[in-house]
Amino acid sequence: MNGDVYFVGVDVGSGSVRAALVDRKGHVIRTSVQEIKTWKPKVDYYEQSSNNIWTCCLTVIKDVLTNVDSSGVRGIGFDATCSLVALDKNGNPTAVSESDNNEQNIIMWMDHRAEAEANIINKKNHDLLKYVGGKVSLEMEMPKLLWLKRNLPNKWSEFGYFYDLPDFLTWKATGSMSRSLCSLVCKWNYECSTDGKQGWNLEFLNEIGLEDLAENNFSKIGNTVLSPGEYCGGLLPDVASVLGLQPGTPVAASIIDAHAGGLGMIGSHGEGIDKEMSTRLGLICGTSTCHMAVNKKPVMVQGVWGPYFSAMVPGMWLNEAGQSASGMLLDHILSSHPAGIELLKIKSTGDVRLYLRDLLTTMAQREGLSDVNFLTKDIHMLPDFHGNRSPLADPTLRGMISGLCIDHSAENLALLYLATLQALSYGTRHIIDALLLAGYEPFKTLLICGGLSKDPLFVQTQADVVNMPILMPREKDSVLVGSAILGACASKYFNTVHDAIVNMGGIADVIHPMENTKSFHKKKYRVFLKMFQDQMKYRTLMH
Repeated sequence: MNGDVYFVGVDVGSGSVRAALVDRKGHVIRTSVQEIKTWKPKVDYYEQSSNNIWTCCLTVIKDVLTNVDSSGVRGIGFDATCSLVALDKNGNPTAVSESDNNEQNIIMWMDHRAEAEANIINKKNHDLLKYVGGKVSLEMEMPKLLWLKRNLPNKWSEFGYFYDLPDFLTWKATGSMSRSLCSLVCKWNYECSTDGKQGWNLEFLNEIGLEDLAENNFSKIGNTVLSPGEYCGGLLPDVASVLGLQPGTPVAASIIDAHAGGLGMIGSHGEGIDKEMSTRLGLICGTSTCHMAVNKKPVMVQGVWGPYFSAMVPGMWLNEAGQSASGMLLDHILSSHPAGIELLKIKSTGDVRLYLRDLLTTMAQREGLSDVNFLTKDIHMLPDFHGNRSPLADPTLRGMISGLCIDHSAENLALLYLATLQALSYGTRHIIDALLLAGYEPFKTLLICGGLSKDPLFVQTQADVVNMPILMPREKDSVLVGSAILGACASKYFNTVHDAIVNMGGIADVIHPMENTKSFHKKKYRVFLKMFQDQMKYRTLMH
């Protein structure tokens, strides 16, 4: 492998750390994965360890570099979940709950402890909130910081630094305390507005009770801000020694994991598909699903985060929508059903899904149906089991299923599995409707990557429900390609981020919608919307 040019992409997801060795054309040569530990000390509390995650990062990077000439590795890029990392004044991990275990120093993105604090911030109705769809989410960092201040008052003064997890990783790699514009504008209410303002908004911090974060020129939360892909710093000698790389190897300013997926997909090429980035909606489907849309002009969308300038693609405004539980919801449906419990004892999750898809095909043939989707005519689901991220922006919403019966069979599980895939797809259509209503031009293509994209029934259902083609990158690890693109940018191998996106985007297969299910999904989508309205009526009746 001497003489070749490579970039390393590192992705920290909710449950694992992955690394990839990627060539200059965006091909993933080798990957490695390590599981990470999560604590759940209370209901809706999710905590992790920055030490554990960094150790996993070193392990997977070292693994993919086996027998690779270090001179060929030109740059490294990191992405991660938008989780909050807390350190003391010496840069050591410090506990973020009453557990008082300093290893538990990360409040994960999916942690919902800060609902009251999010409500406090939203009641202020500050002008900045228009850049997060009108409401700050309890998944974001300001509500979590306010929770720490209100619930751990004796410890608040001991906190030295707060990082978004992607920025923590670049600090560990380079010693640079810079923050990524992606993390700050998307999750920290950092101002990068339509009128050209950029910086921390002191008026906002004062209003929400976090004015002390401004001390020492905002040193706790960052005062040097870089765009994703900018040179962040060189690899520290001790880190380089562990990895077998050259000290000073360029490291890029980081990006959020879903945004890395968007970056890795948006330049992909599909036969007969419009290449204009603003006509493409990216779906990054993992534990949750993020829906990424970019536009040349800022568009305010109620219930959808953004617009964020240059948070993913330089010079373009990003809107970020999503579903709080997608892969997590599907896993819950499988593992909580009697037939699923038995199947998971003898099969992997992927094999269970394959078995259920085959079973659905058999059931549809037996009933003389032309498509498996018609099997759920009388089963409907609202998928907000973990609240609604977009476009309703209501974390208190809950899931609903209509059409349940006393049936423990695998066939009943198959129907619920299909109903879940459909409900998630109707959620995508709901988000698209909100974007169009706010002023987006009609989308022409969906881009899709992540764990759920490996499920062909999920992909086809998404295409059918939104009635547009889907681009499926042949390179399956779009998130890792995205983080490697950052490394390529930091190394200056490509002249611009746009050049890197186009050259490393790769080829994609095209999945076209099926016309025969169009009317069926239109009816079920009406039921989907009605289920939300009904839940609101139930609340009114009970209160």
